[in-house]
Amino acid sequence: MDNWALLSLLIWLPIVGGIAVLMAGDHWCRPMALVVSIVTFVVSLPLWIGFDAATAAMQFEEKRLWIQTFGIHYHLGIDGLSMPLILLNTFITMIIVIAGWEVIQKKPAQYMAAFLIMEGIINGVFAAQDAMLFYVFFEAMLIPMFIVIGVWGGANRVYATIKFFLYTFLGSVFMLISLIYLYNQGGSFAITDMHHMKIGMTAQILIFLSFLLAFGVKVPMWPVHTWLPDAHVEAPTGGSIILAAIMLKIGGYGFLRFSLPIVPDASEELTWLIMLMSLTAIVYIGFIALVQQDMKKLVAYSSIAHMGFVTMGFFLMFAIHKNTGSYDGSVLAMQGGMVQMVSHGFISGAMFLSIGVLYDRMHTREISAYGGVANRMPIFAGFFVLFAMANSGLPGTSGFVGEFMVILASFKASFWIAFLAATTLIVGAAYSLWLVKRTIFGGVANDEVALLQDVNKREFFMLAVLAFFVLLLGLWPDPLTHVMGVSIEHLINHASQSKLPN
Repeated sequence: MDNWALLSLLIWLPIVGGIAVLMAGDHWCRPMALVVSIVTFVVSLPLWIGFDAATAAMQFEEKRLWIQTFGIHYHLGIDGLSMPLILLNTFITMIIVIAGWEVIQKKPAQYMAAFLIMEGIINGVFAAQDAMLFYVFFEAMLIPMFIVIGVWGGANRVYATIKFFLYTFLGSVFMLISLIYLYNQGGSFAITDMHHMKIGMTAQILIFLSFLLAFGVKVPMWPVHTWLPDAHVEAPTGGSIILAAIMLKIGGYGFLRFSLPIVPDASEELTWLIMLMSLTAIVYIGFIALVQQDMKKLVAYSSIAHMGFVTMGFFLMFAIHKNTGSYDGSVLAMQGGMVQMVSHGFISGAMFLSIGVLYDRMHTREISAYGGVANRMPIFAGFFVLFAMANSGLPGTSGFVGEFMVILASFKASFWIAFLAATTLIVGAAYSLWLVKRTIFGGVANDEVALLQDVNKREFFMLAVLAFFVLLLGLWPDPLTHVMGVSIEHLINHASQSKLPN
């Protein structure tokens, strides 16, 4: 071990802290959860400060034998692909604890504990370098999320919870089968060993499809996206934030860590399928968002559309190579996908938090129940308009950067791919601005809106911090693209070399 076992600390500190919060009871649970979340966030900062962006090698590594019979190791490490996502997770969890401070009155200790335990498990997903360790964390995070929706969710929470669990669990069963097959072929569960295995084309395609089921459901990609709107609508505000800001990113991360490097030939062969699914999400799901009457459903569908840019950006390298014979532009596309993941974490979290602020006051998410909110909540209205603009990809906000990079790179693959992807700039603006028009502007719609009070200090702090990062990443994305640059180049070089047996 080195670096004081920093990654282990980031996994087990919030898990142990969550158990302590659970035992502390309702009186002390809030300050304890806040302290644990702040300390975890502070502990995660040395990952950024001490990160060497000049190498693609794993950093802050820890490795211990776990299950000797199968050669399974407790092996942790991060690179430029996983480090930003761990920091995003520790930051968002801190916001969720603050967001639930006054709102959650039913079993607050259990609520806070569930999110702290989930934080540690998700950090484990991003840090795991052993395939079975990854799978354990990947499945374990379903349990606290299942509880959060099931206990603190809305009227149809049981239906939404079961649908969420079945979709995500069944998808990952196929991944487990593939990981066991890879172990039998190569004799190792180390993910880096799997990257260098020689696998036949038929096996590659089957493995790719199994990974696509596991990670595609998580993203979620069209057509396995239908669980997400139901989960969002029924989840409490904190559940929606962690789901949109962090858990969807695990699907995108899985493609980078498993699909592209382990089965590159199948990835290239089936790139058309990923492009079809991604563009359908961007265009078709965008139009579905346009007709929603529930604010959470609108933002949920917009999340599916925005995540389409992530999957498209990650697989564009093969479409570019097919069209031009080179991989020029692939780094831009993949960086765009990564920036989009981080940016979407801030923007979607901010949008769901804003909807939560309104729901806490009026106990409805129906757009028709609002109108003229700016007259009573001018500060909140300013934040909401900013986040809606970022959600539609306004230049100067983080929502523009990733999508612009992916669209720019996609011109090297096909004009029509770029054209279809760019429609999100119109459709995204349409549903985001129409939401703003119907809720924020105009005359005061009814007596309930007339009684609204503007944001308090706690709400202002959360929204202001998120607004800061949305603008910072929009105006200065270089620090983020810098830390991931070498890791992305290494991945592209690795995935571009065919590994089919001669």
